[in-house]
Amino acid sequence: MKTSKALTIAAAVAGAVSFAAVTTASPAMAGKVKCYGISKAGENDCGNAAGTHSCAGQSKVSYDGGEWKGVSSAAACTEAGGSLKPFKGVNPKKKSS
Repeated sequence: MKTSKALTIAAAVAGAVSFAAVTTASPAMAGKVKCYGISKAGENDCGNAAGTHSCAGQSKVSYDGGEWKGVSSAAACTEAGGSLKPFKGVNPKKKSS
């Protein structure tokens, strides 16, 4: 019983650490803001909100609400038509771009 409890705790910790690795930005992102829904397919800056990939350039859909690019400020994100929080679907502001 103790072994299975220890394994459960270890798995939970490992999952949390791996999720943090997926959502952590590169040093190049220092001072930048994640702006969701503005990147074209293959032009995202890092892992997505869903955790289905962990690297830049792996997005499959342009302007996906779970993919992000680093921008200089929240105002720059708004100006680009993006969102500071991930969202489901494709950005309707960018869909026809």
